[in-house]
Amino acid sequence: MARFKLLSSFYADAVGVGRVRAGRTVADSQANALPGDVIWTQLNSNSIPRGFVPLDASASAMFAASQWAGTPVAATILGADSVDG
Repeated sequence: MARFKLLSSFYADAVGVGRVRAGRTVADSQANALPGDVIWTQLNSNSIPRGFVPLDASASAMFAASQWAGTPVAATILGADSVDG
């Protein structure tokens, strides 16, 4: 049960996901999602793209087990990363 804030846009070839803009929130299950969240049920430590910022303890654990573990997490959305196209 994890939620992430996006600092860059990304694309996932999954039902209900597709192209997601920077600034949105992604949850790994319907049970953990808040209104407006994108739900990506295949989200796990192997599928986390660049630009995901953990919002809870489960997301932090998932992030720590990902390829991005140990990399600094950005604090802002950069213009080039937020382009949706």
